[in-house]
Amino acid sequence: MIIRNVLGSLVALVGAAAAVFSPFRNWYDGRHGSEYRIQDLFNGITATKPDAGGSILIPFAFAALVTVVGILLRSRLLVTLAGLITLGFTVLWMVRVGIAQHSLAISSNGRGLGLGVGDALVGGVLMLLGAGLMGGRRVRAAAAPEAVPAPGPAPAPGPGGSGAYAYGSTPPYGTRTAAPYEPPAAAQASPMAQPYEPGAEHDTLSFSSADLPAELTAPAEPGEPGAPGEPGSPGGGATRARPSGE
Repeated sequence: MIIRNVLGSLVALVGAAAAVFSPFRNWYDGRHGSEYRIQDLFNGITATKPDAGGSILIPFAFAALVTVVGILLRSRLLVTLAGLITLGFTVLWMVRVGIAQHSLAISSNGRGLGLGVGDALVGGVLMLLGAGLMGGRRVRAAAAPEAVPAPGPAPAPGPGGSGAYAYGSTPPYGTRTAAPYEPPAAAQASPMAQPYEPGAEHDTLSFSSADLPAELTAPAEPGEPGAPGEPGSPGGGATRARPSGE
């Protein structure tokens, strides 16, 4: 890319230099290109010499300036535009001279078309060639955004219209589903977890002494607190004498 830009820039600069130098050479019948007015290219060729800054040197100098700007900016479009300006004014001048002279001749004795016209044509072609050789400005490609999967369809409503998924179905991406609550196996086996039915056996709660721990059912030994007749026991404590008459 760099070699192409350098090579194309050099070719375009040579073409711009040839285009600017061409009006100072013979164009037709010994008359230099700088002696033709810009308005003669649109109104017809006359023998009137141009004023300062009014010759056809101006469009060629402008084309050279556009070429330099295009090289600095590495713009192929600007260099191409400069080449088209140079060739366009040169061809327009040839058309006007052909109309005025009724012919265009090339002779070795200085009559007819001169070398200045050839320099202008070659300069325009070199500008176009340089624009074609230039690689142009490198454009960095923007990073492609990561693809985000599209959300799936809405879940189909279940038998009760709650929107639950059928067993074995796969929910769409990004959708959270809550598993149904299942009580523990111990809670399911508990009698309290069974549904209430009036008149059934579980209306009343009954138990026997066999369900109590052995510590509570064992008889207390004499002398231990809580034994019958011992202080602190329900039936213990000192007995008082029953008065007479009772």
